[in-house]
Amino acid sequence: MEFRAQARYMRVSPQKARLVLNLIKGRRVDEARNTLAFTKKRVALTVGKLLQSAIDNANFLSGEKGLDVDLDNLYVKHAIANDGPRMKRIRPAPMGRAYHYVRRIAHIEIVLAEKNRNGAPVMAPAASGEKGARTAAPRPKVKARAKAPARKKAAGKKATAKK
Repeated sequence: MEFRAQARYMRVSPQKARLVLNLIKGRRVDEARNTLAFTKKRVALTVGKLLQSAIDNANFLSGEKGLDVDLDNLYVKHAIANDGPRMKRIRPAPMGRAYHYVRRIAHIEIVLAEKNRNGAPVMAPAASGEKGARTAAPRPKVKARAKAPARKKAAGKKATAKK
């Protein structure tokens, strides 16, 4: 079972956000919290709030929807920082000129999943009445087309010039 949390857009470059997100990928939730608490990057505070939001989503689903989720076995499955819209700005420069620069924005997404005691990911049991529970029917194999035989070139007679 996966639990997601997304930050719409953050005023930080995606490259800087990825530095922090790479620290917590694959870690258990409590280890990720501790890592973010002692990271000196400014974006670590916002990533910490986003991680807490994903934990709260998992807690809500376990209480409200009746899913059996053990919050101690949650780990960070994905942590992604993609480009958001860019803000193009102009800075005044000497002698009436202007310097153009770009303010980058990151779109951050964190996905949590649950592990068993033996470390294997937990799969959600699919109910028989749900849409996603259908099994895919095997596709019939399609025969590859045979290549068309190569065309033979017509033997053209070359006219020799008589001298």
